[in-house]
Amino acid sequence: MHVERYGEGPEVYLGLHGWGGDHRTFAPLATHLPATVSLYSADLPGCGQSPPPRDWEAATIAQEIIAAIQAIGAERITLIGNCSGANLALMAAMKLGSRIRRLVLIDMFAYMPRYFRLFTNPNYGRYAYYSTFANPVGRWVSNQSLRGHRTANTDLTSSFGTVDHNVAYQYLLMLGEIGGPEQFSDLTMPIEIVYGERTFGAVRRSVPQWRAVWPQSQAVELKGAGHLPIEEATEQLALVIFDDKENS
Repeated sequence: MHVERYGEGPEVYLGLHGWGGDHRTFAPLATHLPATVSLYSADLPGCGQSPPPRDWEAATIAQEIIAAIQAIGAERITLIGNCSGANLALMAAMKLGSRIRRLVLIDMFAYMPRYFRLFTNPNYGRYAYYSTFANPVGRWVSNQSLRGHRTANTDLTSSFGTVDHNVAYQYLLMLGEIGGPEQFSDLTMPIEIVYGERTFGAVRRSVPQWRAVWPQSQAVELKGAGHLPIEEATEQLALVIFDDKENS
């Protein structure tokens, strides 16, 4: 996996982007890093500069994340997962246990909403996906229809203008098979569940589902943000991520 590094500090963070993203997802945070922090940002397998995985299984992707963490070499690490990258972060954390010091999970779904399941339908899902995300007109229409879940200066579909659509579609199918929160109930490290005030209803409804399996977790709502908090509420989010009381 290709990984970019921001900062030179001893406290190590690794960011995992969401569906349709790449390592650049975390670039807005680079100017908000404390001197004590190194933020690594990965291209998930098949995205950006990372080659595709050997198969499209969530367990395979999790193993590649684990290998990237081992290559970084830090004794303990904070994982930051954005949207579907948070679900993959959880799978890696289940394997790594105490090596993961903390989890920060941004705008994460506990289940696949009906409007995404439309795209996974075996009969017409691929056609629906390509019509919506591979087509410039489809992306524009989708972004306009979702304006209630974003700020005026952000675009929820812009990243799909440059992605490998076969890769993006494979991730969508794979993420639909990960399952719900209960399988991650053994995680005991500190967990922050962060979401935008204007995000999707399914994300907001997911928050109590996640908190039910993690009594130690905290939920943080970012004022004014939609589904893209890294872009829309960068400073608020940086305070949540890097105001790490364990290291203060």
